[in-house]
Amino acid sequence: MILVTGAAGMVGRALLAELAGEDVVATDLRADALPEGTRFERMDVTTDDPARLIARLRPEVVVHLASIVTPPPGMGRETAYAVDVTGTRRVLDACLANGVRRLVVTSSGAAYGYHADNPVPLRESDPCRGNPEFAYADHKRQVEEMLAEARAAAPQLEQVVLRVGTVLGAGTENQITALFRKPRLLAIAGSDSPFVFIWTRDLARILHRAATDGPAGIFNVAGDGALTVDDLARALGKGVLRLPAWALKAALALAHPLRLSRYGPEQVRFLQYRPVLANDALKRVFGYVPELTSAQVFDLWRREAGL
Repeated sequence: MILVTGAAGMVGRALLAELAGEDVVATDLRADALPEGTRFERMDVTTDDPARLIARLRPEVVVHLASIVTPPPGMGRETAYAVDVTGTRRVLDACLANGVRRLVVTSSGAAYGYHADNPVPLRESDPCRGNPEFAYADHKRQVEEMLAEARAAAPQLEQVVLRVGTVLGAGTENQITALFRKPRLLAIAGSDSPFVFIWTRDLARILHRAATDGPAGIFNVAGDGALTVDDLARALGKGVLRLPAWALKAALALAHPLRLSRYGPEQVRFLQYRPVLANDALKRVFGYVPELTSAQVFDLWRREAGL
């Protein structure tokens, strides 16, 4: 049996389609978005639900997708931490306590952090440093440290940790795609601000392999190639607004307290030092070659979005 957390999200629904025919239990807070006929159990990862459900169902594999990628308006950092970090701890502990054979976790390229001295490209052997000022990056760093401790202390639990780039597919809308919908794309002077993308369906297939016959390990997940802000602007037929980092920081420092922008000055690093993920291990060791390159994924999203 394969138990999937966060199954009602975009990636979860794509994975369930790939897992058709397998013995699967989908878990989330609500089943509204799940395909008809899906076996569903309600699970709130911030409670004792993981311990209770995993003890009762005894899955062989757990695919842990539950995470707060784009916090809704009004969600505080404490709530995101409760899902991202505490929730992962509860799932991990339940797996260890109940003899789960394999745990698959979607981490993120953000776990490496947004740093000026990041190697280009980043490989799985590079450290996960996160950024304290970015909740998502900081939480994923803490999750990676938690998982590393478990690998050392409990090697009987196989782990597949996927450090995923920006996920795009038909209908994807989030804080990153919102940047692409602006009249002009924002860029930081002196930075190419490269993006790497992975197609939703490619990620679902990778997760399927991770949950079934793929090897354990840590793998970056991204399509071939990267697109700079200029590449994205050309594809969209838009211009680029290129500002010095200090000027954008100053503007956001004024706008954020007045609620004129949801972003503060610390967000400049998000555009300035974007992590570029090498996918060599995904292709050679894990055995999956993404069907779409980063450029093809973006073009698919652009056409579906009518841009």
